[in-house]
Amino acid sequence: MFAIIEDSGHQLRVEEGQTLVVDLRKEAELGQTITFDRVLLANGGADSIIGAPAIEGATVEAEVVEDLVKGPKLEVQKFRRRKNSRRHTGHRQKYTGVKITAINVPNLVVKEKTEEAPAEAAE
Repeated sequence: MFAIIEDSGHQLRVEEGQTLVVDLRKEAELGQTITFDRVLLANGGADSIIGAPAIEGATVEAEVVEDLVKGPKLEVQKFRRRKNSRRHTGHRQKYTGVKITAINVPNLVVKEKTEEAPAEAAE
């Protein structure tokens, strides 16, 4: 089962148990639960529901596992030749690490996982 959620203008494909980073939430503390209300699509294996634009009543719950994750440093240099003019700036985005704990979608038919026997190698 997976869902596509929208958070801060970004669309993310999430599954239960997945760990990912979202834009920084300053009020978030370790162990706190965050609820994403904008679920755009949900797939249960046997059935899919597409929102217009979002599915009403659907939520995705996540637990904060890291309150501050720093992204890569971006450096910008601007140089004008023969004018002794140089400018150097940098930016580093901050994120919050979360782990998806539950995907709640009303009226979604979920296909149960079946344990399949591993296919034997042909000789």
